[in-house]
Amino acid sequence: MRRKPLLALDEKSLREKEARFCSYGDTVHYSPVPKIFESCEGSFLYDNAGKEYLDLQMWYSAVNFGYRNPALIGALKAQLDKLPQLACQYLHPEKILLAEKLANECLRAFGVQGRIQFNVGGAQAVEDSLKLVRNETRKSLMFAFTGGYHGRTLGASEITSSYRYRRRFGHFSNRAHFVPFPYCYRCPYGKTLESCDYYCAKQFEALFETEYNSFWDPRAKESEFSAFYVEPVQATGGYIIPPPDYLKRIKKVLDERKILLVDDEIQMGFFRTGKFWALEHFGVTPNIVVFGKAMTNGLNPLSGVWAEERLISPQKFPPGSTHSTFSANPLGTAAALATLQWIEQRHYEKKVAESGAYFLKGLQELKKRHKTIGDVSGLGLALRIEVTEQDRWTPNKALADKIFEAGLAGGIPTARGPMGLVLDIGGHYKNVFTLAPSLEISRKEIDLAIETLDYLFKTCSAKLAS
Repeated sequence: MRRKPLLALDEKSLREKEARFCSYGDTVHYSPVPKIFESCEGSFLYDNAGKEYLDLQMWYSAVNFGYRNPALIGALKAQLDKLPQLACQYLHPEKILLAEKLANECLRAFGVQGRIQFNVGGAQAVEDSLKLVRNETRKSLMFAFTGGYHGRTLGASEITSSYRYRRRFGHFSNRAHFVPFPYCYRCPYGKTLESCDYYCAKQFEALFETEYNSFWDPRAKESEFSAFYVEPVQATGGYIIPPPDYLKRIKKVLDERKILLVDDEIQMGFFRTGKFWALEHFGVTPNIVVFGKAMTNGLNPLSGVWAEERLISPQKFPPGSTHSTFSANPLGTAAALATLQWIEQRHYEKKVAESGAYFLKGLQELKKRHKTIGDVSGLGLALRIEVTEQDRWTPNKALADKIFEAGLAGGIPTARGPMGLVLDIGGHYKNVFTLAPSLEISRKEIDLAIETLDYLFKTCSAKLAS
């Protein structure tokens, strides 16, 4: 589907201006030749020549419900004509109704009454959650997982395990204690799920056996740590799914030690995994939930925190406890309210389960054809491909990078015609394709994804081998 270019400048001129005037401090230049896109629709992006690219990462799962979704764009346009701007110190109906819907989703999922605090981005919502934790416990030390990602603000960097996000910015005295994530394909303890009896969970429990492990005072019966930040399915870390009972075992330890559980749903919330909240798959009740991204389908920045009443009541978290100029902005709340209304009509639990199973079956067939695929798995439409050497074990970052760049270069021959493929690379060794397609993806588009991946694995492996 070719589209008439809208840009007044050619690509060469734009690249020259970008090189001169844009900071390289964001993630654009992770790619040696960043792609310039001009339009989008459904599951596809289009460059300024009208060439199409099937998007399998949908803005890191921010656009769960398809690009240019007309129902959601219509709500945003209507809000532009009615109340496009309002200081967050005032109320507007969309904020109140959105908070009600989100609080009721948490009540339905977890059986606990709570309230909603809005902000503008995932990391900012994490910052608000840290305030709630510290306000309740008066402590600043947290648990988090290796491979976990919670944002790049200073506070969120403390609970994000990658040192490279902190290295340039001085000493982080409140850096979390990072617990090994239950990454069964690459078990950090060298165990197998069939015989380990949740050895990893027992190792966490063992931290509290003696005061000399530094986590627990048995006389005061008090931990120095205040909360555990958890992604139910690890996102940037490689879309890793924990074994079924792991989080239940961890939650039991936390409850016994009066340590809060903060559920980070920023990338996995809003039916990415086939449930409204990913944590619902694991039968665990959080104290705090952090969310964002897909709440507005990427149309306007908005994020939020749900916390149980005892942590966020007006008495416990009074006016002025947190603030952002653009929190609860009316364009964001209108888009989010329309998104939740869209969700109510779409039966995503069934739809995502079926599409995810179909996609995963295709990935399993792909693995059989390519020895450089070590592992595939998925929960709903959060899917992963671990790229390895032919031993199906040794991480192969070079091949993952080669496939990523070849996808963006476009021109992949398919039954639909020449095609590009938009992927994202994550994982502990930066060798995992984390697939987050639109929840509206069709079976024909899934087949197209498998076709393009098959071609890329074949051709890129051959080029690296030669």
